[in-house]
Amino acid sequence: MEAWFRLTLQLVILMLGVHARAKEGDQLAYDYYELTCPLVRHFVRNEMLSIFAADVTAPAALLRLLFHDCQVQGCDASILLDSRDSEIHASRNFGIRKLEAISKIKSMLEATCPGQVSCADIIALAATNSIALSGGPLIQIPLGRKDATNSSSYQADAFLPSASINVDQLLRIFMGKGMDLEESVAILGAHTLGTGHCINIVDRLYKPKPTDNMNVDFQLAMRAVCPNQVPNINTTLLPNDATPTIFDNAYFWGILKGKGLFSIDSSVSTDHRTMMIASLFAADQNHFFKAFSSAFVKLSTSNVLTGNMGEVRKRCDQVN
Repeated sequence: MEAWFRLTLQLVILMLGVHARAKEGDQLAYDYYELTCPLVRHFVRNEMLSIFAADVTAPAALLRLLFHDCQVQGCDASILLDSRDSEIHASRNFGIRKLEAISKIKSMLEATCPGQVSCADIIALAATNSIALSGGPLIQIPLGRKDATNSSSYQADAFLPSASINVDQLLRIFMGKGMDLEESVAILGAHTLGTGHCINIVDRLYKPKPTDNMNVDFQLAMRAVCPNQVPNINTTLLPNDATPTIFDNAYFWGILKGKGLFSIDSSVSTDHRTMMIASLFAADQNHFFKAFSSAFVKLSTSNVLTGNMGEVRKRCDQVN
């Protein structure tokens, strides 16, 4: 019996050793940190609860941070690197916030699980918790992303979509990440959280296109907030939908009523390819949540660094 026990123990140790070595060159996995930092999901959630309690706009900012990171090079935390020509200084990253929240979580994880959890995974986990804590679905994502060692403001300005993006461009971007048509519309529903800036909507307020589906009363209300066609400052904030701190389907029933903030909102509500999907999401929030969850997993796992690619930064704002 004792010999059998020793043999069994040796086999268990051997299997754990093989499992640990496999992780080093593995692709993304739901249990990626099972051996190296098993409580990472729980830890990030607790920190997000604290961050959210102090600032109800934090979830929107952290969700936007993930989108802007993933759109350039993939989800690799390149947006957090801080040098003269890095992504964060690109004009299209104006208003990106809560970088310090990711750095704080990283510092605390380094004290618990040094050199294990990447900044890219922290961004992704912060985004999923932002969605869930705002009333949206709890999305389980695989982990194991590595951090980039380079970052370019020029790339950010080239690859981040402009405020005037059209439906063709929207579908090209998200279908290029493996999403189907419904998922490509669902992921735009992230606009249910957060705010926009006057500079991104003044053209449609004062020079609307004939095809722009904007409610007249909504247009007048937005003009009152953005009274100048060329804003002197870019700090005035406008809610994306009627419930900007709640993750729900209000964005979709808003755009169907002509109350979408951005031109793409209007386009999605009228384009023959997307309008029925928008109507479905407006009528059935659970269906929207399901499609969004699937789309989010595809977005957050697209073109990531894994295995020996990239690194696990010790600090999120600089390479090792």
